[in-house]
Amino acid sequence: EQLLYNLFRTYEFEGVFHFAAESHVDRSIDGPRQFINTNIIGTFNLLQASRAYTKSNDNNFKFIHVSTDEVYGDLGIDGYFDEDSSYKPNSPYSASKAASDHLVRAWGKTFKLPVIITNCSNNYGAYQFPEKLIPLMIINCLDWKPLPVYGRGDNIRDWLFVKDHCTALEIIFSKGNVGETYNIGGSNEVKNIDIVNEICDIMDEIKPSKNGSYRDLISFVDDRPGHDKRYAVDSTKLQNTLKWEAKESFSTGIKKTINWYLNNEKWWRNIQENNYNQQRLGLKDK
Repeated sequence: EQLLYNLFRTYEFEGVFHFAAESHVDRSIDGPRQFINTNIIGTFNLLQASRAYTKSNDNNFKFIHVSTDEVYGDLGIDGYFDEDSSYKPNSPYSASKAASDHLVRAWGKTFKLPVIITNCSNNYGAYQFPEKLIPLMIINCLDWKPLPVYGRGDNIRDWLFVKDHCTALEIIFSKGNVGETYNIGGSNEVKNIDIVNEICDIMDEIKPSKNGSYRDLISFVDDRPGHDKRYAVDSTKLQNTLKWEAKESFSTGIKKTINWYLNNEKWWRNIQENNYNQQRLGLKDK
């Protein structure tokens, strides 16, 4: 905690982009304590450091809290979450993120900290940890390992290319209104099984295996507890007020992502070799 205070004093930050979080749903089920410590207590510490800093500095500081669409809970086959949707988190992970959202909102109202909350859909792209669905499927294809898919793979997620997300956050920081919430979606809703099939087909094309088609590696496993059926957010507010829109389609973004992992094997191998916790690895869809 003291480190945070020292960093603010030393570097005189113009703002905070609060990305830091434990974000793997499966690990939150197996061990929720770390998610409470990081996502709730960690957010509290950062809010307090920001509050102390803004008390003694007259500038245009903003605290951008990067959160998830999972705080809204399960969505039916139709419709979208918007900024006024109620919170109904269904996993320890999403509950911890919902709690952090509430803390940020409270610090904005009570202590006048200049905060903005963003809730994004599933990110994908370069540098995503191998525990997540897309990189894990790519890596398991390369290693000719099973591609585990929950249930029948019919859970639906909206996918947001990481560069589109970063562009949105830059715009929100420079032009967004303090106290507001903005949903950031990619408008790319895809079933999990369709994602895995598309990865396999692209891999068959650009890096064919002598063992056969990568689709042969797909295996269906028991669904995880409390697995939400569908998430999708309405980004109309962000599009209309700040003139942002996602540029990357899923078909182009997934090809870029696959090529990145093929060309950066050293990066993700180092993560694997550092005894990273891969228990139930890759069964997470966000």
